[in-house]
Amino acid sequence: MNIIARGPIAGLLAALALLTGCSTAPPKDQSNLCNIYREYPDWYEDSLDMQNAYGTPMNVAMAIIKQESSFVEDALPPRAYLLWVIPWGRVSSAYGYAQAQDPVWGEYKDQTGIGGSRDDFEDAIMFVGWYTNGTQRTLGVSKWDAYNQYLAYHEGRGGYSRGTYRSKPWLMQVARKVEQQAKNYGWQLKQCRNELESNRSWW
Repeated sequence: MNIIARGPIAGLLAALALLTGCSTAPPKDQSNLCNIYREYPDWYEDSLDMQNAYGTPMNVAMAIIKQESSFVEDALPPRAYLLWVIPWGRVSSAYGYAQAQDPVWGEYKDQTGIGGSRDDFEDAIMFVGWYTNGTQRTLGVSKWDAYNQYLAYHEGRGGYSRGTYRSKPWLMQVARKVEQQAKNYGWQLKQCRNELESNRSWW
């Protein structure tokens, strides 16, 4: 009887292991964009597609994603607590690589006609490109301006317009961190761009 019972359980465990194996681990070296793209060459292709579609530099988009999720595909925001002790859901509906919240993700799908998933890298980086492009169009913030693009990304365009970030020194520090990361990524990309382009012919 125990032997028979173990059959379905073993099958379930094997299925779970298979599903776990399909998930994408965060890049080993997140500080170097060349190494990220060497580890995940498909991400370079996805980044190029985003840049061609929306004009947002890939180093800026990748710096935003690094800050938002550390490239964790199913990243979730911190939990909220009732009376500082009892877990009470999440602080927001943000999810996935780009930490896109439900309303703006829905807006993205409605405007682009793209379904997609927030835990799929290609869909996530396209979302970042779409959002930063919209920020330039509506607020005049350059797509190369990682500092202000991140503030608008974090606060929402309405919040950015109202200057809500000015009362959050910690957020402005984070935005400077994103700005520096984008600069580092941009410099690194110049060093390996020929290599990455050469490798595309083998994919």
